[in-house]
Amino acid sequence: MTKGDKQLRTTFDQVAMLYDQARPGYPEELFDAIVSLSGIPSDGRILEIGCGTGQATVPLARRGYRLLCLELGENLAAVARHKLAAYPLAKVHTGAFEDWSIEEGAFDLVFAATAFHWLDPAIAYPKTACALRTGGAIALFWNLHVHSDTSACCFEAVQQLYYRFVPELVKDDKPLPHPDEVEDKTGEIEQTGLFGKVTVRKYQWDVAYNAASYIDVLKTYSGHINLDSSKRERLFHEIAELIDTKFNGCITKSYLTALYIAHRK
Repeated sequence: MTKGDKQLRTTFDQVAMLYDQARPGYPEELFDAIVSLSGIPSDGRILEIGCGTGQATVPLARRGYRLLCLELGENLAAVARHKLAAYPLAKVHTGAFEDWSIEEGAFDLVFAATAFHWLDPAIAYPKTACALRTGGAIALFWNLHVHSDTSACCFEAVQQLYYRFVPELVKDDKPLPHPDEVEDKTGEIEQTGLFGKVTVRKYQWDVAYNAASYIDVLKTYSGHINLDSSKRERLFHEIAELIDTKFNGCITKSYLTALYIAHRK
């Protein structure tokens, strides 16, 4: 991980409450699949890496599992603790996964929700495997923005604003991927030699945004948080005006939740 990546992954803590309010959660069927595919027992113990505000934690806490959640940001961890107050079996520890004193073979499931990419895989995969009991499962999942026929023209227009006002945030010239074109993590997991066959599940779903709610989501993205404030506000103004004038004040964003789950050898 580069120095810049380490800095970016701390930015979310600046907007903890907005992050919790604006970021989409995850489909309920995802958690049913994690429970089923992992084979976790009813009294199983779970480690979550990067719990954020607990958006993916609460659905598993509701199912009665014992959870230890690691979160780098103090503000994010505070929000997660508040949301998990009704679940005494769920605990939130503030600190980096890399610095956590590992409990070897203590967990039936280790998972990360839209967080694992912030870690150095050379460290993260072996440490995850060490924390798992033999036969325990790793579950990694991400919410990804994908192409849909209902939203393509809108996001193409938005992309032009990025080229014009903040080209430094444009990673490449590729259009939004179709659901079957997203980067596959199967090879990365299997190549570690620490886990067995990877099972993949994907869930596509849509969220409608008005200009204000879409800008709120953008305000929680690390690259946008890190922008010069005048650039950021100009970009947000242009995007909001585009949504209001060209798309009747409402856009639909299509998400794909991609789940990868495998058992420790």
